[in-house]
Amino acid sequence: MHIPDGYLGPTTCGFFYLVMLPIWTIAARMVKKTLSVKQVPLLAIGAAFSFVVMMFNIPIPGGTTGHAVGGVLVAILLGPWAACIAITVALVIQALLFGDGGITAIGANCFNMAFILPFSGYYAYRLISVGSQAGTKRPVIAAGIGAYFGINIAALCAGIEFGLQPLLHHTVSGQALYCPYGLNVTIPTMLGEHLLVFGWVEVIVTALVIKYLQQHSPELMVGRKENL
Repeated sequence: MHIPDGYLGPTTCGFFYLVMLPIWTIAARMVKKTLSVKQVPLLAIGAAFSFVVMMFNIPIPGGTTGHAVGGVLVAILLGPWAACIAITVALVIQALLFGDGGITAIGANCFNMAFILPFSGYYAYRLISVGSQAGTKRPVIAAGIGAYFGINIAALCAGIEFGLQPLLHHTVSGQALYCPYGLNVTIPTMLGEHLLVFGWVEVIVTALVIKYLQQHSPELMVGRKENL
């Protein structure tokens, strides 16, 4: 899902940087407000976990990749704002040090994977797990569904961003200057791979970790202040 340099036009890249700047500001304030000192190491662990799982990239036709993210798992444990910070850190390090995702596309990649993914997946989890008892199967199932929902919504956003480029940036003759594929190609490509393959990887990873924590570290499931 990492968008490389050269696939989004400068206007699109600038737009997503402008969108993410207030989101990063709010996220930093919310994390400072809601996370205890003891939870700060968990935030670093969450960023490291996301970094590792995102390094297992599989190329997708059209110029991007498919992979798990781990964003919903971090959001369940620490809140979606903390997940936004954790995944942003992982994405920035990947772009700057490993060339995984473009530097110009950091704003767009963070919008998809550090904002849309953890928030949509987290609130799907909350909706399904509301009223459930600690240690039961429903939170595990809800975590898996939330993870699947979040990663596919993020993939849909990436597909739309790719597919709009030929409409936004082209020569007088109509030749695309950046991503050459339209929405009829980018959306099915991005959604198909994530619905069929990568979404299920996200489900398995998220559900298994939540089940393990329920059994061995239940305090991690209940020790966070609730936040928006």
